[in-house]
Amino acid sequence: MERVTITGGAGFLELNTGGRVVLPQSLRIALATGQVRRPLAETLRELLALLVDGQYRLSGPERLEPDSLIPFRAWPGDDDARVAYYRTAIRSGHRPVAVVLSGARPLLLDGHHKISAYRAEGVAPSAVVIRAGQPVR
Repeated sequence: MERVTITGGAGFLELNTGGRVVLPQSLRIALATGQVRRPLAETLRELLALLVDGQYRLSGPERLEPDSLIPFRAWPGDDDARVAYYRTAIRSGHRPVAVVLSGARPLLLDGHHKISAYRAEGVAPSAVVIRAGQPVR
């Protein structure tokens, strides 16, 4: 588990942007292919910058229970082309990685199509988990 302190964070993720945050292509590829590199703090730098200032613990990729996740937006349908892509990847043994902000119920930050594909395939999803610690003073 890695520890990271966020200072100067934007503090809103996609809640105030009216849309979704566009992640850098290198991060999108790493998450889609399951090739998440260490240190996680460096790999997720752009996403972490959107959090409120504080201390966080990063772990994973790890397996999660998909029914415990709260999506940021509606789940895509099983017939969605992106979900079909991930379903094929999962059946081939790849493990695309979602990003989850841990809490009373984990909040899915990135990976709605991936989690839908994992659900459809009956496989526990792989995710990097961000756990909040103490606020920065």
